[in-house]
Amino acid sequence: MQDIKQLLEQLNIPVAYHHFNTDINPPFVVYYRNASNNYGADNKVLKKINTVYIELYTEYKDIAMENALEDLLDKHEIFYDVLSEDYISDEKMYQVIYEISICNNDETLSI
Repeated sequence: MQDIKQLLEQLNIPVAYHHFNTDINPPFVVYYRNASNNYGADNKVLKKINTVYIELYTEYKDIAMENALEDLLDKHEIFYDVLSEDYISDEKMYQVIYEISICNNDETLSI
């Protein structure tokens, strides 16, 4: 998961696993493992497949920042889906959630 953080830091905005411990102004990104869908046989995991959410938060609909994140994932050949886009009225910010899968046993990406 550390490789994901290093990758996302290339956006030059704050990045944290799951949440920040202090208030932070957008834009920022959080990422976390949402689930796993491991492949196995004979009562053991043969291939770890972790689903990771990347959540982009912005003050306004920031297409340039979304494009920067998507270009970064494309550049590193990381397949993604956009799961949702919401406006969080209580926080006055937009949230776009991307889903990626990490499919290896050591959870490293080539960055």
